[in-house]
Amino acid sequence: MTQTTKQGNKKIYDGYKSFQYLEAGVDYKEYKLSKENDRVEPYVYPVAADEEETVQEILEQDYIVSMHEHTFVMPENLQEFYEFRRQGRDWTGFEALSQSGLDVIFENFMDGTAMITSQAGWKWSDVIHDLGIRFSDIAHQDMVIKAERISDLYRAKKEGKIAFVGALESSTMIENELDRLDVLYGFGIRTMGIVYSEANQLGAGLREPNDGGLTVFGKQAVRRMNKLGITIDVSHAGDKTSLDTIEASEKPVTINHAGARALWDTKRLKPDDVIKACAEKGGVIAIEAAPHSTITHNHPEHNIESFMEHFEYTANLVGIDHVAFGPDTLFGDHVGIHDLLAGQLSIKSAQMANLQKVEYVKGLENPAECFPNIVRWLVKKGYSREEIRKVVGGNIFRVLEATWAK
Repeated sequence: MTQTTKQGNKKIYDGYKSFQYLEAGVDYKEYKLSKENDRVEPYVYPVAADEEETVQEILEQDYIVSMHEHTFVMPENLQEFYEFRRQGRDWTGFEALSQSGLDVIFENFMDGTAMITSQAGWKWSDVIHDLGIRFSDIAHQDMVIKAERISDLYRAKKEGKIAFVGALESSTMIENELDRLDVLYGFGIRTMGIVYSEANQLGAGLREPNDGGLTVFGKQAVRRMNKLGITIDVSHAGDKTSLDTIEASEKPVTINHAGARALWDTKRLKPDDVIKACAEKGGVIAIEAAPHSTITHNHPEHNIESFMEHFEYTANLVGIDHVAFGPDTLFGDHVGIHDLLAGQLSIKSAQMANLQKVEYVKGLENPAECFPNIVRWLVKKGYSREEIRKVVGGNIFRVLEATWAK
């Protein structure tokens, strides 16, 4: 067995740090940020030497795509988090991403906790501010490119770069203004959730005890997103709203960060009928790894084994062509931030009361650690090269080809 930390598919990284073109203490308030790498003891999923060679070959040659991440770096002191968020300036973990093996990242920002003008999040002005600041930072460096077309995704890997796809977990900020979808598309947003955990003008989220389904305005928004070329997601939507959205959409719909409720009975995970409907429409279900989400009774301690049990269950249910990965991780104390923001993020609505709590998800701690270990697990379990190619990127590319406007 080997515990090698050699990493293939490193990107051309020149050492850039977020906002280095500005002056700390003059242009913005400086905070001590969490370590990007080695915040906790690194974990390399154990494989044999020949298997590790295959892993590195896959990382080098195939397209590696995370359908859901938050690549921002949190402050080390969580007591500063609210103040930090009110500044409206998020740092990106460029150095760690250069070692992540990823070619494409769906960046979902942090707009459920965008608190520049409100403590509730999802306000239009705050979201626009957040997008502008992050894309300004990205425009000042060369390793990460803003991806707006399918060709950008292919180009990034060839150039030793990472394609950064703008995504939002909810449409709450559009209120009742359809044209705001056009504005967000213009800013670079290419996938959007219908609703976060609380209901909005489009439908009901998983937190709502009564799910009335997709509203009339929600159906109009679905049509507009189809026309614009915004991939529609239902990860946080209630079950009826999810099914209504899948039915109303002319194009495939995604579940870009969830798991199977059949394995762990919480509203944050999806029941079989929603998973099947998503697949039947041509969509993809990407498995979630945020702390205390994809747990199973076989693996009550959340780690890569429980996460991959959700993957295998979903693949067996709907086929290997409709499964991918959206780990939903970040750089910093993810468990700590869930504890701090339990109300804003509807954590209590999404988790079982009797879960076995962990300090972090071993093997899937941050966006840089996830995919090398996912690929190692798949190689170790004997998945074919073609199967791996599909689930680490190919299935997502197929959905994007069907949903992004030409």
